[in-house]
Amino acid sequence: MEFILIMKVLLVEDDKFLRTVLEKKLLNEGFEVIIAEDGEEALQKLVRERPGIILLDIVLPKRSGFAVLEEIQRDPEFRSLPVIILSNLGQREDVEKGISLGAVDYFVKAKISLDELLNKIKDYAKSEQVVK
Repeated sequence: MEFILIMKVLLVEDDKFLRTVLEKKLLNEGFEVIIAEDGEEALQKLVRERPGIILLDIVLPKRSGFAVLEEIQRDPEFRSLPVIILSNLGQREDVEKGISLGAVDYFVKAKISLDELLNKIKDYAKSEQVVK
C-alpha cells in the first residue's frame, strides 16, 4: 500500500477564470488548494495555512508577486518553500528578478500549457515530500 501526502498549494492569482481552471486541475490531481486573490491575502494565508508550494502571479492587487517573494525571503521559516511564478510578464529582466528573489521556476502564461504546468507542480511536490 502506498501512502501519498496531500500537498497544500497556495494559488495566488487575481484572474478569476484562470484561478478557477487551475484550482480544478490541482484538485483533480489530489492537491489541497488555498486561494489568494492578491499579495496581502497571499502572505496572510502563507502564515495561516502553511502550504507546501506556492503558485504565484506577479501582477496582483495590493502587493505584487515580487513583493510577496521578498517577504518570503526575509522569513527563515518560509525561505526554502518552493515558489513557482506564473505570469504574463515575460521579459528577461522579470524572469531574472523572480529567480533572484527565490522562485524555483518562472513560467509565462502564454507559453506553457496547463498540463505542462501541472506536471511541473507535481515534480516539485514529489521532491518536497522526499526532502521532508
